[in-house]
Amino acid sequence: MRPLTVLFISSEFKGEELIRSVKAQGCFTLLLAEEKLRDKPWPYESIDEIFFTPDLKKYQDVINTVAYLNRGRHIDQILPLDEFEVEITAILREHLRLPGMGVTATRKFRDKLAMRQAAHEAGVLVPPFIGIKNYDDLRDYMAHIPAPRMLKPRMEAGSMGITKIHSDEEVWRALDRLGDRQSYYLLEQFIPGDVYHADSITVDGKVRFVSVQKYGAPPMDVYQGGGVFNTRILPRDSEDVLAIQEINQQVIRALGMHNGVTHGEYIKADGQFYFLEMAARVGGAFIADLIEKATGIHLWREWGKLEVARLTGKPYKLPKVKKEYAGLLVTLAKHERPDLSAYNAPEVVWKADKPYHAALIVASRDYARVETLLNEYTQRFVYDFLAVGKPLDASRTGYTATA
Repeated sequence: MRPLTVLFISSEFKGEELIRSVKAQGCFTLLLAEEKLRDKPWPYESIDEIFFTPDLKKYQDVINTVAYLNRGRHIDQILPLDEFEVEITAILREHLRLPGMGVTATRKFRDKLAMRQAAHEAGVLVPPFIGIKNYDDLRDYMAHIPAPRMLKPRMEAGSMGITKIHSDEEVWRALDRLGDRQSYYLLEQFIPGDVYHADSITVDGKVRFVSVQKYGAPPMDVYQGGGVFNTRILPRDSEDVLAIQEINQQVIRALGMHNGVTHGEYIKADGQFYFLEMAARVGGAFIADLIEKATGIHLWREWGKLEVARLTGKPYKLPKVKKEYAGLLVTLAKHERPDLSAYNAPEVVWKADKPYHAALIVASRDYARVETLLNEYTQRFVYDFLAVGKPLDASRTGYTATA
């Protein structure tokens, strides 16, 4: 009997643990990555064949390439390693008639307008929004929803391409600049508040694992204005965590996730939680490492186990979950190899090894200790390491947490 064959696709260097997980379960593994990633330290010991292509955004070329590969290899599943390959992965699954989410199902996790509509129809609170489709409807929206507002691209990841707009006139001028691209955007009321994220594993439509975290500052503020990104796992019995867990399950059900991992973001304003967005993938910016240090659950690894279980028809079993706390700090650094040796508290359990990045994780059974270290180290990171890059450059390095 031949082993199952899984193809991974990515335009960014990430997901090594997913590849290792799938290989460890006896699968034959293929990787199709962009040419710019040829020299990255991929886990070659867990990759049977690797291929490089100039541009994964050229969908027809990618379809032709994968169809050609499938002639001599029986591909059983295709998995994206990055947000930007979620859509082409869905197209390839439908083209080759493979299991997993297809184009329609994936759209709710890629299109910010579609996911808002689905969540709203399910009774979940969302900031007042409107798609850029009809000008009369848009005028009516602006007459009733006060500025400031956010102009958001429907298909980008996380905070990419978002513009804060302060008047009706600014909206019309922004749409003039977009021209024929304006229907690919939505307008949403800006609601200030604290931003949270819930990272989940869903099996047969039920959330089997969820970890709830709170950002130190909204990711968009860090992404567009620079600064130190930080997030921490919250006390598991707190009112905020219990509320987000309930809303997170509602959103997952509304968007139609049956089996897989998700990264959802929520904002708390005036004592209420609003849904912002959700991605059908592992959160970026080392969030998987943060969650593993506190819970023992590595989302990339468990995603691989779940996918292979579905392909083989075997039940997926979640490992035992620890209940500790952890916090994460990340910033673009002004030096290629920042020296973190002075960050030597016994609670420091992980440091990043990535050029021009300073990042670490602190973990403890004591939530207050984690919070204290995050506050102290955030200020020190600003002085020791902070560099500010262009937003697009930052997003493509994995610095920001994208939903």
